[in-house]
Amino acid sequence: MVCTCWITAFCLDMTRKITALKVQKRNPQRVNVYLDGEFAFGLSRITAALLEIGKILDEEKIRELQHADEDEVAYQIALNFLSYRPRSEDEVVNNLKKHGFSEEVVSKVIDRLDRLGLVDDRAFAKTWVENRSEFRPRGRRALRTELRQKGIADELIDLVLEPVDEVALAYRAAIKQSRKYRRLDWDNYRQKMIAFLARRGFNYGTAAEVVEEVWSENQTDQEPSC
Repeated sequence: MVCTCWITAFCLDMTRKITALKVQKRNPQRVNVYLDGEFAFGLSRITAALLEIGKILDEEKIRELQHADEDEVAYQIALNFLSYRPRSEDEVVNNLKKHGFSEEVVSKVIDRLDRLGLVDDRAFAKTWVENRSEFRPRGRRALRTELRQKGIADELIDLVLEPVDEVALAYRAAIKQSRKYRRLDWDNYRQKMIAFLARRGFNYGTAAEVVEEVWSENQTDQEPSC
């Protein structure tokens, strides 16, 4: 008969009892876990919710709790990052990596956000274009560059840029900017306005057409009434 006493003793050494669960004073959303009378590690309140004093934890369970806590911490950081404005998936990934999370943890967080509809590159790209068109009109070239910088795939960029009316956007941008140059002669006005629209990503043909139209309107508005 094989003696199993040493096996039993070894297994007991690998288990520890929860002796206290204390909410952290500086961060009420985290709980300090004490094992066998000593502080062992901290957990988010969500991860620690099912723990209770007297529960026995083995090494595998402790590692499982710590991994779950890392996932939850990363998820909460991502939620906070998303709370300021819409973000692309690539922006969220890069932010989590800056916080030192592994590829595995980042991937799990992105999957979770995706299931909840909290990261959606198509919706993000559409909103980006709409906001730019409303407040700071830009041409397709500039919009494409900005979206690529946000990590948006080219096929999605093509999709959201397809309905963009570049002439209308150039006109809106030119109307606002033309007030700064209203006292210039035609040559200087045209040069400065076309350069401005080029910086906004509009091609030369569109810029030249719009600048001439806005100039004509301004001259008509300035004609004295009889």
